[in-house]
Amino acid sequence: MIRIQYFARYRETLGLDGEQLAWSGELSSLRQLREVLLARGGAWQVLAEQNLMCARNQELCSLDELLLDGDEVAFFPTVTGG
Repeated sequence: MIRIQYFARYRETLGLDGEQLAWSGELSSLRQLREVLLARGGAWQVLAEQNLMCARNQELCSLDELLLDGDEVAFFPTVTGG
Protein backbone atom coordinates (compact mmCIF):
# COMPACT_ATOMS: atom_id res chain seq x y z
CA MET A 1 0.00 0.00 0.00
CA ILE A 2 1.24 3.49 -0.87
CA ARG A 3 0.01 6.42 1.21
CA ILE A 4 -0.19 9.67 -0.76
CA GLN A 5 -0.61 13.16 0.69
CA TYR A 6 -1.45 16.33 -1.22
CA PHE A 7 -0.58 19.77 0.13
CA ALA A 8 -1.47 23.42 -0.47
CA ARG A 9 -2.91 24.16 -3.93
CA TYR A 10 -2.93 20.46 -4.85
CA ARG A 11 -5.13 19.62 -1.85
CA GLU A 12 -7.49 22.47 -2.73
CA THR A 13 -7.70 21.59 -6.43
CA LEU A 14 -8.19 17.86 -5.88
CA GLY A 15 -10.54 18.25 -2.93
CA LEU A 16 -8.70 15.72 -0.79
CA ASP A 17 -5.68 15.70 1.45
CA GLY A 18 -4.62 12.14 0.79
CA GLU A 19 -5.40 8.62 -0.30
CA GLN A 20 -4.02 5.12 -0.36
CA LEU A 21 -3.26 3.05 -3.45
CA ALA A 22 -2.36 -0.59 -3.68
CA TRP A 23 1.32 -0.90 -4.58
CA SER A 24 2.13 -2.74 -7.80
CA GLY A 25 5.08 -3.13 -10.15
CA GLU A 26 3.79 -0.26 -12.30
CA LEU A 27 4.42 2.05 -9.34
CA SER A 28 8.17 1.51 -9.12
CA SER A 29 9.00 5.24 -9.04
CA LEU A 30 7.36 8.51 -8.08
CA ARG A 31 7.32 9.45 -11.76
CA GLN A 32 5.24 6.35 -12.57
CA LEU A 33 2.92 7.10 -9.64
CA ARG A 34 2.40 10.63 -10.95
CA GLU A 35 1.61 9.24 -14.44
CA VAL A 36 -1.06 6.96 -12.95
CA LEU A 37 -2.59 9.94 -11.13
CA LEU A 38 -2.44 12.16 -14.24
CA ALA A 39 -4.28 9.48 -16.23
CA ARG A 40 -7.34 10.25 -14.10
CA GLY A 41 -7.69 13.46 -16.14
CA GLY A 42 -9.53 16.63 -15.13
CA ALA A 43 -8.30 18.31 -11.95
CA TRP A 44 -5.50 15.75 -11.66
CA GLN A 45 -3.61 17.65 -14.37
CA VAL A 46 -2.48 20.02 -11.62
CA LEU A 47 0.17 17.39 -10.81
CA ALA A 48 1.71 17.89 -14.27
CA GLU A 49 3.30 21.17 -13.16
CA GLN A 50 7.01 21.51 -13.90
CA ASN A 51 7.75 22.80 -10.39
CA LEU A 52 6.03 19.98 -8.54
CA MET A 53 7.93 18.97 -5.43
CA CYS A 54 7.74 15.56 -3.83
CA ALA A 55 8.91 13.63 -0.83
CA ARG A 56 9.22 9.93 -0.06
CA ASN A 57 8.96 8.95 3.59
CA GLN A 58 9.31 12.62 4.60
CA GLU A 59 12.54 13.16 2.63
CA LEU A 60 12.58 15.52 -0.35
CA CYS A 61 13.37 13.64 -3.54
CA SER A 62 13.06 13.69 -7.32
CA LEU A 63 10.41 11.96 -9.39
CA ASP A 64 13.05 9.34 -10.23
CA GLU A 65 13.05 8.11 -6.62
CA LEU A 66 12.21 4.41 -6.30
CA LEU A 67 8.91 3.56 -4.68
CA LEU A 68 8.36 0.57 -2.42
CA ASP A 69 5.33 -1.00 -0.79
CA GLY A 70 4.56 0.83 2.47
CA ASP A 71 6.05 4.17 1.38
CA GLU A 72 4.47 7.52 2.13
CA VAL A 73 4.55 10.04 -0.72
CA ALA A 74 3.80 13.77 -0.58
CA PHE A 75 3.19 16.10 -3.50
CA PHE A 76 3.31 19.86 -3.00
CA PRO A 77 3.89 22.98 -5.10
CA THR A 78 7.04 25.03 -4.88
CA VAL A 79 6.78 27.64 -2.15
CA THR A 80 7.78 31.13 -3.23
CA GLY A 81 8.01 34.32 -1.28
CA GLY A 82 8.03 37.94 -2.16
